Amino acid sequence: MNSNVIFVFAKWQVAENQLPNVLNLLNDVAEKSRAESGNLFYKIHQSQTDENTLILSEAYQDENALNKHRNSEHFQGIVVNQIVPLLANREVYLTNQILN
Repeated sequence: MNSNVIFVFAKWQVAENQLPNVLNLLNDVAEKSRAESGNLFYKIHQSQTDENTLILSEAYQDENALNKHRNSEHFQGIVVNQIVPLLANREVYLTNQILN
């Protein structure tokens, strides 16, 4: 894998009773994110022990692709403006792969 690839891991703690709303919005974001030219994958996972804990795993071919994603209409308009207010907590980690 290219050493410029950036992997994003985000842990979202969805606020009580907001999971259906978040998943509905997230479905649209995922579809649009996967269509971005620099996106390598966009996956959404749910904790087996807490349905309100979501883990997003994403990969972008380089920093430019990640920046385009973060500045996109769907990220700013849906994630930042609509989903984040429905979260109790949000942690985001930008990583590079160091071992296969």
